[in-house]
Amino acid sequence: QVQLVESGGGLVQTGGSLRLSCAASGRTFSSYTMGWFRQAPGQEREFVASIKWNGRNTQYADSVKGRFTISRDDAKNTVYLQMSNLKAEDTAVYYCAAKSGRALYAATGNYDYWGQGTQVAVSS
Repeated sequence: QVQLVESGGGLVQTGGSLRLSCAASGRTFSSYTMGWFRQAPGQEREFVASIKWNGRNTQYADSVKGRFTISRDDAKNTVYLQMSNLKAEDTAVYYCAAKSGRALYAATGNYDYWGQGTQVAVSS
């Protein structure tokens, strides 16, 4: 069982930056692929980024490539999402997710565990 707790959300102006954190419980964090998803009001949850268990392979949605960076610190059982050059369309609740496996995963159905989400609002 893995419990995930996100933090770092808030209100930021267009062009600004935020860093989201996701703290995970459990001793097997290093064996999990970790992902970030987001959900805007009235829309489906969508993939943002994922990182393999080894930290060396990542995958991004086209809409965030070049602006967002996912990383992990296995010593702290934490995964991060550094968001830069934020746009109004990045406004959403951001969720952290964990999947026991060796690949990169972009579908919500792939993931076994989810956090409660953290709100990001970008004002124009």
